[in-house]
Amino acid sequence: MKRILIVRMSALGDIVHALPVLAAIRDARADIDVDWLADRKYAPILDFVEGLSERIIGRPGLSKAVGRLRSREYDVAVDLQGLLKSAAMARLSGAPRVIGFEQRALRERAAAWFYNESAAVPPRAHVVQKNLAVVPLLGLEIPAIPRFPIRIPPSAPADAMIAKAAAKGHHGIALINPGAGWPNKRWPPERFGALARHVLDRHDLVPIVLWGDNERDLADGVVAASGGAAVRAPETSLGDVLALAARASLMVSGDTGPLHLAAAVGTRTVGLFGPTWPERNGPWHVDDVVVSRAEVCECHHKRRCLRDARDGGGPSLMCLNDVSVAEVTAAVDRRLASIEARQ
Repeated sequence: MKRILIVRMSALGDIVHALPVLAAIRDARADIDVDWLADRKYAPILDFVEGLSERIIGRPGLSKAVGRLRSREYDVAVDLQGLLKSAAMARLSGAPRVIGFEQRALRERAAAWFYNESAAVPPRAHVVQKNLAVVPLLGLEIPAIPRFPIRIPPSAPADAMIAKAAAKGHHGIALINPGAGWPNKRWPPERFGALARHVLDRHDLVPIVLWGDNERDLADGVVAASGGAAVRAPETSLGDVLALAARASLMVSGDTGPLHLAAAVGTRTVGLFGPTWPERNGPWHVDDVVVSRAEVCECHHKRRCLRDARDGGGPSLMCLNDVSVAEVTAAVDRRLASIEARQ
């Protein structure tokens, strides 16, 4: 076994959750080349991942990608996505061994047709442990502690924000991420604003509001609701977000990519969960805190709130809207208590 292909094409948080598989392979067998197939939109995170031999872009130009995969002559292809397209790409790579998850653990069960080996997944496993279930099929041991092989790049914006907070005598920074790709994963911006005020007043951490494509107005809404306590981050690259997260005292976010990046680099996190289960997708550090409404949500793993659809456009009935500012500030206080005890 000299060359392995990992297929996890999207999305950002899901790619982060798959990185411990790469680390487990490389830590056990430094002589093995490991490539990664990812969609163009999400491939940039792999620029900050240590231990990869090559990253291969899956879309657009699918035929070109298949040609590149076949030229690499893989011994094994591992599909960590569980979709028809990802399983098909693993098979089209030409690898004689194609490994995926057992059928009950697949998002699209027909993907199993493309595998010749399947990994048993522990019931109710966190997605990190689900991914690591493929490791024994490679003849390797599952690590006791998952490792995320992410390199923190230099970042002028991160340096500037840290220096500005220090110059004003603050203890550090906290990151607030109000955005998410799914509307029903977003907590209201006015509540994030109130939380930001608490973070500054109670913990002396400058709240930095992150934002991505089409989210600048959302970030400005949080800053306005904070009464000036929060600061909107400048336009940041993925590397800047990693650098900020690695140096922040806290990240508060819904279930979306920046939360999982922060958790992977060891940032203390408070996660807000509605249509997804924190037991499966949430931060994995024993001290991290989640505020969840997953147990009462009616739209698990759906992008839009089913309650809102039935209501016909009235006041939003999303389960995350039931989460109060007091509940989240209490979660923040609990997560930060350990570091404040040492100061």
